[in-house]
Amino acid sequence: MARQHDGERQQDELVDKLVHINRVAKVVKGGRRFGFAALVVVGDRKGRVGFGHGKAREVPEAIRKATEAAKRKLIRVHLREGRTLHHDIEGRHGAGRVVLRAAPPGTGIIAGGPMRAVFETLGVHDVVTKSLGSSNPHNMVRATFNALQNSLSPRSVAAKRGKRVSDLVGGRKAEADAADAQAE
Repeated sequence: MARQHDGERQQDELVDKLVHINRVAKVVKGGRRFGFAALVVVGDRKGRVGFGHGKAREVPEAIRKATEAAKRKLIRVHLREGRTLHHDIEGRHGAGRVVLRAAPPGTGIIAGGPMRAVFETLGVHDVVTKSLGSSNPHNMVRATFNALQNSLSPRSVAAKRGKRVSDLVGGRKAEADAADAQAE
């Protein structure tokens, strides 16, 4: 495994990012016994992403367990033009609530720490997000995954409605052409 900057590791084209480490103490007769819990996000930067949680006495072991758990729970997210989401989505988990919005090219990833890690490993280049409610990293990551699992691609919507994809997506191009015509 080649070490990269910023807590990233590359292996089998999967990139993992360490989101959060929590140290917990158990008080025993001789003093305190420390344990560590790690939250890791794994993705291939091409539309697959997963997260995992691992606990151990040592930090590296906790990170290893979390990475393995994340690799087992990968989900596929359909991206528009390979760079952004198809539509705006809301996600919830516990007291955490997130709003994810598709963005035009050049916007970048406008997101807080835990959500930024998810989008960087997912391969999204342009997105605007807002975290409402809990700022707990676990809740934010789970709410982001809830939103991503609820996202729909134009192909799946067209199949459900019995229409062609061009009928659905044509509205975007027509709106853009109308805006360009109005600007002239």
